[in-house]
Amino acid sequence: MFKKIVFATDGSPVCEAAAKIAFELSEKYNSELILIYVYEDDSKESCLFVPDSLTIKRLRFRPDYIAAVLEGMKNTYGAVVKKNKDSKYEYHDNKKPDPDNIEYKVLEGEPAQAILDFALKIEADCIIMGAHGRVDDPDGKGFIKTAGKTLKKVIKEACCPVLSIARPCETCFWYFSRIVFGTNFSEASMAAFEFAYQLADYIGCKLHIFHALNLDSSGTQNVLGQKQIEDQIQEAKNRIDQEYVSQMHNFDNYDIAVWEGSPYIELLKFSREARSDLIVMGHNNMYSDPDEVSFGPTIEQVVLRSACPVISVNR
Repeated sequence: MFKKIVFATDGSPVCEAAAKIAFELSEKYNSELILIYVYEDDSKESCLFVPDSLTIKRLRFRPDYIAAVLEGMKNTYGAVVKKNKDSKYEYHDNKKPDPDNIEYKVLEGEPAQAILDFALKIEADCIIMGAHGRVDDPDGKGFIKTAGKTLKKVIKEACCPVLSIARPCETCFWYFSRIVFGTNFSEASMAAFEFAYQLADYIGCKLHIFHALNLDSSGTQNVLGQKQIEDQIQEAKNRIDQEYVSQMHNFDNYDIAVWEGSPYIELLKFSREARSDLIVMGHNNMYSDPDEVSFGPTIEQVVLRSACPVISVNR
């Protein structure tokens, strides 16, 4: 299912949970795993894999700098792999992760574009990233729950599915056993469904097909009665049958759920109730401004707040 996996890291703590899943996925599916770190020559930001003193001198000592970053990556994630080797996780053919079988690369350029270009060049099947979720609030409220611009751009433009992890997954034991596909019936949702269905069929796991009816009537005088709400729920279920179930042939390990409320809140609630270990969503970038990195409030909030990994598909 996943032949080539790219794990993009900046060395921050949020990437450790993503690293664990990247290693375990690559072992389960016998995938080629490439860890990449991107640096910008004109950036003064520190690299978490090397001392600040070496970061300052990187323009004059570029080969030494790259070698130090590679060594730091191997030391950092070699320790993560060792943790996994000591775990009771059941790997494919009982094969445990080996730090020496992982490829490490340091790339130069604007981070998001470098990740996108590299994934396209090697024809990656999946990009894995940690989901950074805090930025300073100019109004003094602490922080704003928003994804970083690198993750946003990668999700928006990637040539393959992007798996993002915001925190350690407490329900991830087999990758995967319960997949939730969240749909808004867009064209991108159809691409996400095809991925979710193929993955569930390949693994032989449960597929939950979920849709949230956003019945927010704020700013209008139209308040739906219970009969109208029930009719809309039934219409959504019928549409799911027509657009998705009809394509699943003999696959019957699925269920359908339509809830009412704010889409991202209801999807997260349903995912927790189902104890899912993966959420799959479509991201429609067809009509967005190419210079605008926003990728929609629903998928952004799901990515940042989900207790399990989230895969976004845009084509």
